[in-house]
Amino acid sequence: MSENGRTTRRQMLSRTGALGVSIAFAGSLTDLFAGTAAAQNLGHTGYGPLVPDPKGVLDLPEGFRYRVLSREGDQLRSGEGRVPSNHDGMSAFAGRDNRVHLVRNHENRNNAAIPVPTTEGLTYDPAGKGGCTALTLDSRNKVLSERVAIAGTAVNCAGGPTPWGTWLTCEETEDRAGTNGYTKDHGFIFEVDPADPPPRSASLARGDPHRSGAVPLTAMGRFQHEAIAVDPKRGIVYETEDAFEKPFGLFYRFLPDKPSGGLGSLRAGGRLQAMRVPGVPDLSPVQETGASFDGIEWVDVPDPLAAETPIRFQDFGPKGITHAQKLEGCYWGGSCVYFVSSFARGADGSAADHFGQIWRYDPAKRRLTLVVVFGPDTDVQLPGESPDNICLAPSGGLMVCEDGNGAQHVYGVTRRGEVYTMARGRQNIGTPQEPEWGEFAGVTFSPDGGTMYVNCYTPGTTFAVTGPWRK
Repeated sequence: MSENGRTTRRQMLSRTGALGVSIAFAGSLTDLFAGTAAAQNLGHTGYGPLVPDPKGVLDLPEGFRYRVLSREGDQLRSGEGRVPSNHDGMSAFAGRDNRVHLVRNHENRNNAAIPVPTTEGLTYDPAGKGGCTALTLDSRNKVLSERVAIAGTAVNCAGGPTPWGTWLTCEETEDRAGTNGYTKDHGFIFEVDPADPPPRSASLARGDPHRSGAVPLTAMGRFQHEAIAVDPKRGIVYETEDAFEKPFGLFYRFLPDKPSGGLGSLRAGGRLQAMRVPGVPDLSPVQETGASFDGIEWVDVPDPLAAETPIRFQDFGPKGITHAQKLEGCYWGGSCVYFVSSFARGADGSAADHFGQIWRYDPAKRRLTLVVVFGPDTDVQLPGESPDNICLAPSGGLMVCEDGNGAQHVYGVTRRGEVYTMARGRQNIGTPQEPEWGEFAGVTFSPDGGTMYVNCYTPGTTFAVTGPWRK
């Protein structure tokens, strides 16, 4: 960002001498948190500098502490096998007696070191190595149980919670049966009950459509799914697509036939549509915060199952459709849905380069607005590059998982657009001479706001972070 006079990461590094608070992107975030009750309690500059962890696992600000809840390779408490690899998207749900249920994705491809164990009644495709595991915690974050929640899926990246208390896990692949050894088509969304595992074969034989496991929600589309967010009033599900090559992904909405919700309701079907921004075939060149587009159109997807052609290649008529590279995080806030484009690169085929965007879509006004532009363009050691999973924090701000190069962080964002470092991963997966760190993923908060849960992707590690969150 040196060309426009804004503070660069290199300048901030030289001024602070540490990985501390920095201004990392343009735009005021006040409107991001409309409708959040805790927004008035938001701090100004975060929680202070990070304190090096003597154990070399996770650096946090003073006053905060972590507990490792689960590591890949350990034994699942259910006895079903080992904790799988590649911890990714995650969400927390309220349980009885102040318990918390965590549902955790495993973004496993067929070469995964530790697959999700196939489990009777919960396995979609025995050749799939991905899926979800579920943890139940007591009020002090002690792990009471850990089990397989769904298995036999593939590349379970992110997803999102529903207003009725379930988790929608998303497959980030378009592999068909016969590809990579799969016996079924992949690229679907599956619904997972965080609190109660669906019954095994005896109950499945009774044909209860609401309690059976591992059923693909085919009407919601077959594509490289990333994340979802649900409009709690209308029941509409918004979906992001992280396609790996041009033409890049689309932003979708699913209009369910049973919008009232409830476990299994999405299996009733519905209509899948893709967003068209009139006159804008690619979102990447739009880089002025506050830029908005009215009259957003939603176009029916010709073939949601992509039987012959991937959806993003399909014919949406003479006006075309709107694409964007690396559509990832998605969440609902106030009366709007927000979604993340992690980055765009002209070398990959995007119309322009950027280091990350957050967009807001207002359904009532049919208006799309660019609310955050990440950057700047130097020194990935400091915040700003490649935002991925994202969630609202109890303070009214955002928590953002970084998925870039170099050191990996969880960043907080205030309503004033100030960025602060909340956590830094210290588990070196490289060498002493050329260190590497696994990305963070799945950031989420306990229902009471007292604990931040977050995953390290590699080595797969799930943390519970407590401290003065309401400072």
